[in-house]
Amino acid sequence: MTVAAILKHKGHEVVSIRPETTIFDLVQLLAKRRIGAVPVLDAEGHLCGILSERDVVQALAEHGAGVLQRQASQLMTASPQTGTTHTTVPEAMAMMTEGRFRHLPVMEDGKLIGMISIGDVVKARITQQETEVDSLKAYVVSAA
Repeated sequence: MTVAAILKHKGHEVVSIRPETTIFDLVQLLAKRRIGAVPVLDAEGHLCGILSERDVVQALAEHGAGVLQRQASQLMTASPQTGTTHTTVPEAMAMMTEGRFRHLPVMEDGKLIGMISIGDVVKARITQQETEVDSLKAYVVSAA
């Protein structure tokens, strides 16, 4: 199973922000949309970073409430790891586990076409394993 299959079921909608978006506005957006991270896109729509709730919490702990007036570009992870529609579910899971991040932007031809979360990856992996178990059960029953 690939990231393309996840996006087929999840959809390609991506909520994004601009580098000049304030952290206060970012927090409002994350809460309103009930999401954990957003890609940061420049004026031409190119991915220049990603900003997560974890990034905000860490900055608040280190610098206090004044962080809310900063811009996204000051806190974002620049040049984040990305996947493609051809990235397999195990590859995505490995990237996220090794990199210790929970959201993976999906790129195609240099454009952001989706975003998957670790929850999406785990759900896909469970579905894949359930399908394999069902196939094995069917095989055993037909062989008996």
